[in-house]
Amino acid sequence: MQESPASPEPRRQPLNISAVIFDYGLVLARCPTMEEFGLMAKMFSVPYERFYELWENSRNPYDRGDITAEEYWYRLAAETNTVLDSEGIETLRKIEVEIWVHLDTQMLAWTEKLQAAGVKTAVLSNMPLDLADYVRKNFRWLDHFAFKTLSAEVRSIKPEPAIYEHTLRGLGIAAEQALFIDDRKRNIEAARKLGIHGILYQSLPQLKAELVKIGFGVLPDVAETASSKRDSASESTKQSPKQQREIKFQL
Repeated sequence: MQESPASPEPRRQPLNISAVIFDYGLVLARCPTMEEFGLMAKMFSVPYERFYELWENSRNPYDRGDITAEEYWYRLAAETNTVLDSEGIETLRKIEVEIWVHLDTQMLAWTEKLQAAGVKTAVLSNMPLDLADYVRKNFRWLDHFAFKTLSAEVRSIKPEPAIYEHTLRGLGIAAEQALFIDDRKRNIEAARKLGIHGILYQSLPQLKAELVKIGFGVLPDVAETASSKRDSASESTKQSPKQQREIKFQL
């Protein structure tokens, strides 16, 4: 089911944003395709929709770092009466990382634009250790981010207040100086309760329009590429698999 829009970001005067905090999945990185996610679903003897439901509803302990990767995948195997050996576990861990490393180049270009303008950037993501280890080791663009909060490393997940507060402390700013961009309504609302400005992300053109509304001066460049047209047409990052067999994740 598609999430209802978050309540509009109230306009505050004067706007004094000194840092932009980004979610990772579906904001900095694109949504995995159904085919990519299906590589994992095929390893469990249940229909795709059933596996998706299990996957979606079981993430919190794993993303918080409460359980290991082995424990997580064995739990899903038990739920589906699937037999997995250590090789199967390693395959699932590898696939899950690989499907989450396709970046949104236009969004990354905006982060560079922000940094050049003297605006701090940060990432705040619900992310298991396998993916956290990969992005820290392989994404050099992260070196230019002032702070990185990856949930399994700090043992807290969105929308828990502690993870937002941890990020604000790391940036050295007050809540009202931060703008948070996330694709999940509940995460945006949790941020706003702490006094953080929040925009529910749906697309780059929508984000640009929201930034104009609140008077934010450093805007993303929106290019009509073939990739962006396909993304806009599919709307695959915003609805459930039962509507258009699309995937919704919480990273």
